[in-house]
Amino acid sequence: MKREQKAWALYDWANSVYSLVISTAVFPLYYDQVVQSRIPLGSWNLEPTAAYSYVLMASFLTVAFLSPLLSGMADQNGTALRFLRFFMTLGALACMGLFFFGEGNAWYGLAVSYLASVSFWSSIVFYNSFLPAVAEVHEQDAVSARGYSMGYIGSSILLMGCLALILTAGDGWARAFKISFVLTGFWWLIFGWLSLSRFPKPKALDLRLGDVQGGYRVLVHTARAVWERPVQKQFLLAFAFFSVGVQTIILIASLYGSSELHISSEMLIGTILAIQFFGIAGAWLFRVFSERWGNIPALSLALVVWMLVCGGAYILRPEDAHVAVKFFGLGALVGLVMGGTQSLSRSSFSKLLGSGEGPATYFSLMDVIEKLSIVAGTLLTAYLAQKTGGMRLGALGLAVFFALGIGLLWPLRKAYKALTAPELPDRA
Repeated sequence: MKREQKAWALYDWANSVYSLVISTAVFPLYYDQVVQSRIPLGSWNLEPTAAYSYVLMASFLTVAFLSPLLSGMADQNGTALRFLRFFMTLGALACMGLFFFGEGNAWYGLAVSYLASVSFWSSIVFYNSFLPAVAEVHEQDAVSARGYSMGYIGSSILLMGCLALILTAGDGWARAFKISFVLTGFWWLIFGWLSLSRFPKPKALDLRLGDVQGGYRVLVHTARAVWERPVQKQFLLAFAFFSVGVQTIILIASLYGSSELHISSEMLIGTILAIQFFGIAGAWLFRVFSERWGNIPALSLALVVWMLVCGGAYILRPEDAHVAVKFFGLGALVGLVMGGTQSLSRSSFSKLLGSGEGPATYFSLMDVIEKLSIVAGTLLTAYLAQKTGGMRLGALGLAVFFALGIGLLWPLRKAYKALTAPELPDRA
């Protein structure tokens, strides 16, 4: 593997600690421990989980709005590396800033977590844009897989370290959580700067001065092109619906286990760590299913399992003596279908693109759809949590989105096979 390719993969090692330690595992648990009462906002009093969901929603909405504009500016001026470095540094400092979040300053913690989320997801936009620059077309699958693997390994190592801190902290549990936030920021910053120092310098494109908003125009043009193609349109509509469920469950899983089921932080973090291993197995398993049955049936099967996860989460009760074991079982199911759903979604859509089309603009549309789906999911769960005082009904409501996804996907079986089988006979 070339020097620049190793550097590109190393950034995945650097930044994946945020998505696992901060957004998924450690911070939601700490937030649930220190924010026990409703949060005042003018004449409103927000339920804590609702406030957290609203902040996540705002961060994804911000990224969906900014990324086309910033991408256009980066292409015009050759500043993608500067944007990447800026958002990486800002996100890492925000993680460290969570050290000062504690009881009595809920809005500070929410504001800093919002900043970290915007920075992380914005940096991903520019990070992904460097893959064509560091790898030839025939190398991109291997280089991308190397980055995923390094991200998984790096984030798991740090999460295990944070778990060890929390398990041995005793009465100093709050400080152990805070140290975990600082370690995450340092990890991201140090390995990130080492990685970016070896990135290639992007070239400025010969665009007109007014083209800094060109990203929006390209997005609209691509959306219109997709709308005129029935199979692509229906697939992306299905993707929009089931992404609401997938991404929302990933984001709220630990908070649900803590606030609704009263599962210990140690058990929750252990479950989330196990999900990573099941995710790798799931990606392989659903690849086998897709080879045997086709992409659409395999993806539909994954969505059925997601519906079962929603139902299982709803019927679990904290008074159940085996609630922790059952939650772990649901986590194993999530891991299996999480890897399969994400890998099949991307590969299935990729097969729908013609050989003469630029895939970047189509996948940018897919990325915006995913972010807006996350906004919809967090808005739904926040609203239901505010109205009902808990997250249970929101978890069950997410099953509706998986059902809508299946309803749109299943009729595509024959049309999808007809479009993709001539190009990829083995449906790999």
